[in-house]
Amino acid sequence: MKNVTKALVTGALALGLATGATAQTQGVSASEVVVGSVNDLSGIFAAVGVPAINGANLRIDQANAAGGVHGRQIKFVVEDHGYQLPKSTQAYNKLVNRDKVFAMILSLGTPHNLAGFQLMDPKGIFNINPLTAAREMLPAEGNGNKFTGFSSYYDQTAAGMTYLAKEFGLKKACTMYLPTDFGIEISAATKEKAAEAGMEFVSETTHKPDEQDFVGAVQKLRADGCQLVTMALGVRAGITVVGTAKQLGWTDVKFLATSAGFLEAVAAVPGGVTDGLYAAAGWVDLQARKGDPVPAKFVADYEAKYGQPASGFAMLGYSTADTLVRALEAAGPDLTQDSFKAAMESLDYREELLDTQMKYTADNHQGANDVTISVVKDGLWNLVARQ
Repeated sequence: MKNVTKALVTGALALGLATGATAQTQGVSASEVVVGSVNDLSGIFAAVGVPAINGANLRIDQANAAGGVHGRQIKFVVEDHGYQLPKSTQAYNKLVNRDKVFAMILSLGTPHNLAGFQLMDPKGIFNINPLTAAREMLPAEGNGNKFTGFSSYYDQTAAGMTYLAKEFGLKKACTMYLPTDFGIEISAATKEKAAEAGMEFVSETTHKPDEQDFVGAVQKLRADGCQLVTMALGVRAGITVVGTAKQLGWTDVKFLATSAGFLEAVAAVPGGVTDGLYAAAGWVDLQARKGDPVPAKFVADYEAKYGQPASGFAMLGYSTADTLVRALEAAGPDLTQDSFKAAMESLDYREELLDTQMKYTADNHQGANDVTISVVKDGLWNLVARQ
């Protein structure tokens, strides 16, 4: 009887110690890990945010249905900011301080993420593959809780400019942008990299998120002799700009978007409105590869769950959730911030869904480095270069 009692006490103490260790890590219990996202489900980038969250939910549901990771279910809590900064701050505060998230994935918007870091960084909350390619998403020295998926807006813009200048002999570069951290990075790349691309920077226009009339801006850039125009605008605004230029007969200009505008819906606008639009991004468009085995399975699973076609950002959402699952698996049963960070920094695998290599190390928290350059033709994005 004494031996039984001793065993029970020993077991209880061990359980108590394990529970105590788990309790020290925010968002982690013996049965659950809490993950959040602050996203745009109703604003100017909802065409990005909604499918990305759907894709993430698909992968998380698959993991949970298989028993979770090391016995833990993944609880995914999403807050909508509608691309409004005050709402995003409220959402981060809720997720960090009330929901007690362990990590964030796919949070959308450069200024929104930067605001969120003020709440996340003091608690070591991980920020994984946000839906912004801003350089500020990578960690500063000594702050290793940030991981990104792809090349930055800056690098995408520079690569796209270099390709177009060489391909078409363009000499004059311009930019149209939202005066936010997102737009300022793309504007800076345009100005700073113009000379390296053999071009002269000549003009710019700034815009509001809800702006709809771009006739005056397009006329100004045309009068200034712009041959290449980089864009850091909302999804609908980017389409309107390209359509306005065509309506005004300005057809000898090249418009360049980044990954923020690299959507199937942009390419598929009826009437060929966006034909000729270029985008520099960090992955190859899904539609061009949907017949390949891994993308085909994803497309079928997504359509079965949501009753609508899968998009590139749905693919990114799924892939990011898969990265999360891989890291949770690699971290082992004793999930702490240290074990998860080490696990993320050990990931090195071929991501067949994205057609790229994902590799994180202690010295490099950017998973993939490729820049892909595509152009809209006949309603689809067509890959023309890869750097």
